[in-house]
Amino acid sequence: MTIHQANRFSSLIGEIYDAAVDPALRSSALEQVSHFVGGCAAMILSRDSARLSIEIHQHFGIDAHFRQLYRDRYVEFDPLLDRHLTLAPEQTIGVTDIMPHAHFLETSFYREWVEPQGAVDLATIALEKTRARTTILQVLRHRSRGTVDDVMRERMRLLAPHIQRSQIMGRQIRARSHTVDDLADVLDGLNTAICLLDAGGRVVHANAACRQLFADANLLAMVGDRIVARNTQTDKIFRGLCEIDGSTRRQIQLATSADGQHYLVHAFPLKRDRSPPRDIAATMLFVQRASMLPLLAADAIAAAFRLTPSELRVLMAIIEIGGVPDIAAKLGIAETTVKTHLGRLFEKTGAGRQADLVKIAAGFAVPFARRTNGDDGAR
Repeated sequence: MTIHQANRFSSLIGEIYDAAVDPALRSSALEQVSHFVGGCAAMILSRDSARLSIEIHQHFGIDAHFRQLYRDRYVEFDPLLDRHLTLAPEQTIGVTDIMPHAHFLETSFYREWVEPQGAVDLATIALEKTRARTTILQVLRHRSRGTVDDVMRERMRLLAPHIQRSQIMGRQIRARSHTVDDLADVLDGLNTAICLLDAGGRVVHANAACRQLFADANLLAMVGDRIVARNTQTDKIFRGLCEIDGSTRRQIQLATSADGQHYLVHAFPLKRDRSPPRDIAATMLFVQRASMLPLLAADAIAAAFRLTPSELRVLMAIIEIGGVPDIAAKLGIAETTVKTHLGRLFEKTGAGRQADLVKIAAGFAVPFARRTNGDDGAR
């Protein structure tokens, strides 16, 4: 290679790896690959080992019509595709490695798929081979450039390992990204405020409940990327919890907000490193409002103890209100009816008093902030 070609090759390698991080750059990177090796169009595609399915992952210069034709018909006539099942991964092959070029020009694959795209030849190289699938890079050669030559073969051979690693990196990045996004969605659905802090006490991530807690600013608030307590007692508790290490017994502390609400605050370390890098979560903080009325899975309670709808309504009223006269007034029924349902609740649950019913129901509390179908009876 000349110095100019070497610089172009180095720049192209960078573009290939950039595409692993940003999928929007893949098409441009493949276009540059095609031009660098002397092609006019290219596809990255895979075929299963049973030869039953094909998937085109990336493409440049081949319009949708010809991609569909390839999938539906001409994949079976491509003389190069299945050759890689028995070849070394780093070997580039062109048509002349398989048959005389004159014979290739007589095939329906050439006349009906290659030639109409302005190409005269094509070359392929395997990017990845597993028991299940073989993935290849296929590059078409324009008629103005003539047939595939050794320079094209060598350049494809040099680029193939980088394209393969870029694809593997891209899959890993996307998998992690999906995992993080899914986890964030799950955390946002919880009614407990959850916050991840780095070693310096900076907020790395806060779920929806925690963001609302900061917005209310009665207990904790955000100033920049740090948490600030709203009173001296909470500040002391918060600082103490965030200074715990792996040898310290985990504790749950009670903090009181500016408006008199009680919260349970709990933190524990995620990493054992003494000096974890910035923006890496080192501590997980939980903040849960102390409430007598948690969100309950009412349908689950009814199913567990075979409660009728009327019995379930009385149970929910006991949790919310407590006294028989108040329950009767709330539900618009006679006190004797409430007592009848209460007796059946004791019989079905094994409870001996109303306080026991409340304890039993508390075991069916759900952590989700949003009501789900079937929880309409929750209070």
